[in-house]
Order: sequence, then structure tokens, then C-alpha cells
Amino acid sequence: MPEMPEGAVPATTTGRSGRDLPTAVAVGAGLLVVVGLALFVWQPAFVGLAVIAVGAALWELAQAFARRDVHLPLAPLWVGAAGILVSAYVAGPEAMFVAFTLTVVGALVWRALDGYGPRGLRDAAASTFAVAYLPLMAGFAMLMLAQPDGTWRVLLFILLPVASDTGGFFAGVRFGRHPLAPSISPKKSWEGLAGSFLLASLVGVVGMVLLDGPWWWGVALGLATPVTGTFGDLAESLLKRDLGLKDMGTLLPGHGGVLDRLDSLLLTAPFAYLMLSAALGG
Repeated sequence: MPEMPEGAVPATTTGRSGRDLPTAVAVGAGLLVVVGLALFVWQPAFVGLAVIAVGAALWELAQAFARRDVHLPLAPLWVGAAGILVSAYVAGPEAMFVAFTLTVVGALVWRALDGYGPRGLRDAAASTFAVAYLPLMAGFAMLMLAQPDGTWRVLLFILLPVASDTGGFFAGVRFGRHPLAPSISPKKSWEGLAGSFLLASLVGVVGMVLLDGPWWWGVALGLATPVTGTFGDLAESLLKRDLGLKDMGTLLPGHGGVLDRLDSLLLTAPFAYLMLSAALGG
């Protein structure tokens, strides 16, 4: 999402949150190449990549929660996350929600074996949140992938937040003057949000035309993506602020953690799935 420049820091050398922009761009481009190869060479490889990414994000979330003495049972969460994603791709939404329910129950039982009380209730609530926030949201991308034209749907779904981030960044650096949410993420600006809408709508229209869908659905996707992406980004920013963190991790140089890259995608996935299903069927 869009961010305003700070002081005299050149826009050509720093990106989000004062990061090293060349490194961030290089890592981002590398990730897009890996994702593209997985999508177009062998779809199950993309499912596996999603399982790894969600597993890494769960680990980052567990490390962050541990700072507040909240503990996630990673073993059942990792197994359940793989089950949710694979079930969504192989058997559809009903199987995905069944796997989600079983994962929540499994995590609650696992935690209950360590004892009850306020601490157990807190850990159980955090585990339910983690399952809903990460593998369940990511499962909607697997539902898109399972469609006959799923490769192109997922590619459009990924490119929309990328366009939103890119348009927002450059518009925010060039024109940003009015903070969007100064108490949560002071570098995001209303001018950057406008740039997000513009570039995401352009990518949405081009994508829908290439998919033989109504172009106006592309505009709708371009308008919805910055909203969902912004909420996802701000929600994670609020979570990090409460936990006293700048980033959720350090696995991706120039970006922070895996969850720092997935935040906007996660909340966008269910909306993209529903809108693409309405526009293209499936």
C-alpha cells in the first residue's frame, strides 16, 4: 500500500518503511518468477509452495505471539494448514471448510492436553484466529486454482495487489501529503490510495479482457483490491504494533517476513474468488 516519504530519504533508495528499495524489488521479482513457474509448469507445485508459505507465516505468527506469552500449537496447525489447502484444491469449498473445522478442533484438543484455565483459553482463541487468518484465507486461492482457467485467475489475483502496492507506492512518494491512518501506519497516504485504485483497475480490466470476461468486472476488482489489501495491511500493522514489532520476520530481505508479504493477499483472496466466480463462472 501507499506510503509517504520521510524527511529527506530519497524515494529511489528506500521503499516501504524505509526499506532498501533495490533489494525489495529484486526479491519481489524473484518471488514472482518462482510463483509464475509453479503456476504454469505444474499446478501442484504451486499448492506445495502455498503450503510452505503458509507454514512459514504460521511459524512467524507463533514467534510473535510468544512475545506476549501466547503459544500456538504449531504441529496440528501445520498439518491442518496443509489439509485445508490441499482439500480446497482437490475437493472444493465444502472440503476446505471441513478441513478448517477439523484443524480448529485438533488445535483445541492439542492445547487442552496441556491444561485448562485462562492461559489455555487465550492460546485456543489465538489458534482459532491463526487458522482462520492464514490457511483458510489462502484456501480461496486454491479454489481459484482448481478452476479450468485457474492458472490465469490466480495470476490475476496475485497481480492485482502487486499493482495496488506499486501504484500506491509511487503515487504516495510523488504526491502523498495526507496520512491515511497515522496512528497505525503513518506512511500510508490518501494520495497513494488513489494511485492504488488507478493501477489496480487498469490491471483488472486487462486481466478480465484476456479472460474473456466483462471489462467492468475488472474495474470492480481494481476498486475492491486496494480496499481489501489496505485492510489486510493495516490489520497486520496494528497486530505488529501491539506486539512491539516492526516486521513479522526476516525471511525475505527488503520485505520482512513471509506474513508481511501475504497480508494484503490473504484478505483479497475470498473477494477475488467470489468476484471471479461471478464474472467467469465456476
